[in-house]
Amino acid sequence: MSPLSDRRVDPVRLGPRSVVALLLVSAVGVVSIGWPLIAGPGSQVTAHAQDAPWLFAALLVLLVAVVAATISESGLGPKAVAMLGVLAAAGAALRPIGAGTAGIEPMFFLMVLSGRVLGPGFGFVLGSLSMFASALLTGGVGPWMPFQMLSMGWFTMGAGLLPGAHALRGRAERVMLAGYGFLAAFAYGTIMNLSGWPFINALASSVAYQPDAPLHDNLARFLAYCLATSLGWDLGRAALTVVLTLVVGGAVLKALRRATRRAAFEAPVTFEDRRP
Repeated sequence: MSPLSDRRVDPVRLGPRSVVALLLVSAVGVVSIGWPLIAGPGSQVTAHAQDAPWLFAALLVLLVAVVAATISESGLGPKAVAMLGVLAAAGAALRPIGAGTAGIEPMFFLMVLSGRVLGPGFGFVLGSLSMFASALLTGGVGPWMPFQMLSMGWFTMGAGLLPGAHALRGRAERVMLAGYGFLAAFAYGTIMNLSGWPFINALASSVAYQPDAPLHDNLARFLAYCLATSLGWDLGRAALTVVLTLVVGGAVLKALRRATRRAAFEAPVTFEDRRP
């Protein structure tokens, strides 16, 4: 197979509007998630700590805007829509398989490989929509859902931004993707911890967020909270992602690339007139 035939084709391309919208929603997301560590003692933000999850749930509107801008600007064709629908449905179906069991979530493995093959634009849309579909499927709709969508969008997009998209293949590529998946799985867990950590202060424990405490104190509390509550789940998610990437990643990558070539996203769709 020639390198040209195996080159990556991005069915969703990030144009100027999409990049601006993505940067905007990412900036709002960083502030929405990291405000406990950004806001100083006695700030007005901490005064509304209990309202924050509902206020920041409005982030979902910006996420939808990013997805809409990306799709409209890239001119997403019917073949790309079909690919997006199939992968999003597969991701949503995989997530509940091990829900509640040591963080076993095979969805992350599929997101890494899909983002790698189909590019960052497709990856962000796929990650966000997969998490949205998963929330609807499992009944997990709540103020945390926008943060899950944004985190998964970042996670999948990052795989599409890894180096060697056109040349790196074989075991070296799988090892790189496994390493990325391991780190990203922990990053996802950390982001989700940070989005919910400020609202456990009713527990009055040594790991709860304290609005009047200095940054270093709250940072130490947050690290202790992560170690005490989610380390096992994050480790299980990361380990499963590594194992699946190394064991079956090669076959899945080949299947995704074969499907992408056959879909010929860059070829225009034409309809033959068979009328006599």
